[in-house]
Amino acid sequence: MVPHGQETPPFKYSLAVERRALQASKLHRQIPNKSSRKMLAATWNLTNFGVQQRLRKDIQLIAEVIGWFDLIAIQEVADDLTDLRTLLRYLPNYKVILSDIGGNEERTGFLYDSKKIQRLELAAEVAVPPSDHRYIRMRGASGSFKGFDRNPYAVAFKAGRLEFIAVSVHLYFGSHSYFDEDRRALEAYALARWADRRKKTPESYSNNVLLLGDFNLPSMEEKGNVYKALASKGLILPKYSTQLMGSNLKGDMHYDQVAFHAGRMKNYFTGNSGVFDFDRAPFFGKAWDNRLSKEENHYFRQAIKFHISDHRPLWSEFSI
Repeated sequence: MVPHGQETPPFKYSLAVERRALQASKLHRQIPNKSSRKMLAATWNLTNFGVQQRLRKDIQLIAEVIGWFDLIAIQEVADDLTDLRTLLRYLPNYKVILSDIGGNEERTGFLYDSKKIQRLELAAEVAVPPSDHRYIRMRGASGSFKGFDRNPYAVAFKAGRLEFIAVSVHLYFGSHSYFDEDRRALEAYALARWADRRKKTPESYSNNVLLLGDFNLPSMEEKGNVYKALASKGLILPKYSTQLMGSNLKGDMHYDQVAFHAGRMKNYFTGNSGVFDFDRAPFFGKAWDNRLSKEENHYFRQAIKFHISDHRPLWSEFSI
């Protein structure tokens, strides 16, 4: 992982002021409050977490957002867990489970509210045996599947009456070249195939599969190979109910997704889902220059990326 550079000059802010700004934005974006009958599942690429030298109050602001949700898939966690352990200090009752280091020297995993979410026995990296690689093929995608760059991480949970396998995902990116996009599409197909087999196999640990994470999906358009790969095996990628925008800071890419199969998991979905665009004034408002357009506010964007993340959280709500 390559850390983002810090903004110049270093941005100074009040923790109390920025926390209130986040809470006001939560209300504006209609993120539901926690409920004993609902599970709020989210995914957030924390961007070089443990590599960038974040301030203590940066981590407290990240904890503020994470604490709104019951289960959060996280990506880009470094081998050094110092910042993650600091984060947990500000999240009473939350626990963490992580994968091993994969491509880009990063981990993926979950944070969850242990008062509401129970972890079950299963915790494993999703891997496709070499003998099955020949089945990972799709029309329009060149190259061959040789395994995941970062194995998706599958953990079984129970929330109320709902038992399910949650998978934290960070698919290969590489670049926007057709070859790298095709490699990403084959990873997406391999994951969709795995989820479909779990759903259809009677002896599977659970037939309810919930995929969350950074799929590096450029758009929700059906013509894209990555989207086609995910949808080819019956995965549903719900449209956002509260705000139609991408999960990157520009808002033009739908990298992060929540996906599940038709059937039981679909029946638990309430229809509520959204991207939380924390990256707007009044949050970090003193870094914003009203004389400039959003594209021209480079100092603001750099401060957001360095102190918080260059991805927005994505959430979905399920009845439990």
